[in-house]
Amino acid sequence: MNEAQKLVVVTGGSKGIGRAVVRRFLQAGYSVATCARSASDLARLAAECAADFPAAVLSTHAADLAQPADCARFAAFVQALPAPVAVLVHNAGAFLPGRLQDEPADGSQLRQMLAVNLLSAYDLTLPLLPGFIARGAGHIFTICSTASLTAYPNGGSYGIAKHALYGFTRNLRAELKDQGVRVTAVLPGATFTDSWAGAGLPEARFIGAADVAEAVFGAFALSPSAVVEEILIRPQLGDI
Repeated sequence: MNEAQKLVVVTGGSKGIGRAVVRRFLQAGYSVATCARSASDLARLAAECAADFPAAVLSTHAADLAQPADCARFAAFVQALPAPVAVLVHNAGAFLPGRLQDEPADGSQLRQMLAVNLLSAYDLTLPLLPGFIARGAGHIFTICSTASLTAYPNGGSYGIAKHALYGFTRNLRAELKDQGVRVTAVLPGATFTDSWAGAGLPEARFIGAADVAEAVFGAFALSPSAVVEEILIRPQLGDI
């Protein structure tokens, strides 16, 4: 089976790290399916990729993966495509800074952060997992964060959700290692994306989204007998 006959699924693929991962796999000849909340952003991505990679196959679907029904619809969209899923990259997420003590007393911010950063990965993994197990092959990546490892004073519910996503990833790895499915947690520090817009720092102070994508692709490119369990990437000058 050649690259074009294998499907790479990337959530949140219209911007930032997700966009870089989509482009890296298309460049290598793989078919890619991605989603984002904005249909116009997806159309712009599709036009750019068609111009840059004329032979590439990119399938897009507008979905808000914080909503379980949208996760189910995106899973069905992916399963209806002709190529089997070889790679699943959970990149969809959102960042709201702040202290727990300042968050709404109704707990809505924690629930929002869990829905976007954790439950989106959980709700999409479950329907696609039987296919991975049946084939005895595949690779699942979760785009976690250094906030998955280190508590920050301004991390709040975002930090809780990213810790939980890291735990989800480690559990998946333990469950699937005997079934031929590789699982990798990607833990980038500050990456130059829209989340840092207005920070007033030079781009060179951040990790490049393309660097994260290259690390994902490199881990995937290893032989099936080896797995990179964790990829920890920080800006050269340290955390911001």
